[in-house]
Amino acid sequence: MTVLVTGAAGFIGMSLSMALLDRGEQVIGLDEMNAYYDIRLKQARRDRLLARDGFSFERLDIADGPALADFFARHPAIDRIVHLAAQAGVRHSLTHPQDYARSNLTGHLNMLEQARALRGLRHMVYASSSSVYGGERTQPFSVDARCDRPVSLYAASKRANEMMGHAYAHLYRIPQTGLRFFTVYGPWGRPDMALFIFTRAMLAGQPLPVFNHGDMKRDFTYIDDIVGGILSCLDAPPADDGETPPHRVYNIGNNRPEPLMRLITLLEQELGRKAVLDFQPIQPGDVRETCADIEPMRRDFGYSPATSIDQGVPAFVRWYKSFYPF
Repeated sequence: MTVLVTGAAGFIGMSLSMALLDRGEQVIGLDEMNAYYDIRLKQARRDRLLARDGFSFERLDIADGPALADFFARHPAIDRIVHLAAQAGVRHSLTHPQDYARSNLTGHLNMLEQARALRGLRHMVYASSSSVYGGERTQPFSVDARCDRPVSLYAASKRANEMMGHAYAHLYRIPQTGLRFFTVYGPWGRPDMALFIFTRAMLAGQPLPVFNHGDMKRDFTYIDDIVGGILSCLDAPPADDGETPPHRVYNIGNNRPEPLMRLITLLEQELGRKAVLDFQPIQPGDVRETCADIEPMRRDFGYSPATSIDQGVPAFVRWYKSFYPF
């Protein structure tokens, strides 16, 4: 049988696909390959996967309903889906809101419609985000929070995905798990994330944009810990008792918020140079601190993130220098 990974040329998508291949799975990857960030990085991730036995790839926009329906008609052996394709980024949603309506709302609905029609589907795991917590102030963030005060369109679109998933699980008994990712970082990461932006700026001798004057904390979660958590969830779909919808949502983070300034200090140590700091106000749609309550993941799947930023930041820098040699 076959696992479908949407967003396979993305950061998490590539890393997860590699892990699935490592354990002998057949994997089909879908990705639109849009130009939201450096397409060369996406191409390099895709090419790594294409070099592996058991992997095939199609360039496809999940918001294109007829094209997606044709794809599923040609691949009836898919029995599990990890749906990661989405328009990411809080700040981009302020200037390009229609991208989020297309990818995160229409695209997610199209995936649910195809999952509904797919015979033999055992489980659909999909990406949510810590951004859904928006105006919540109680730390750590609990999956039981209402999450009805989003502070960005991106956050609202991800919360909508969770509500759509619940409705389809209720109506059509599609087993689903939504995972709220907390600041994922590591080798092959996204260029719009702070660690990538800071590393690039420091190596180029440019100032670092430091928002909220540095008074920020993030629950940085290393990519290997994220992948391990996704696999554990994928292998254990929610049971369907005929009453409660087979749908659940978990936080997947590190449960260890770190000050942004400590991240910069680690980069200075690893790169051997002093950062030039450009302190700026907090940005619209941003939040001061994130921290994941991961006890439900620990209880249900034995999830136990093992990588601190003291280990993860040097690993990222080593990759960055090898991919972007100076």
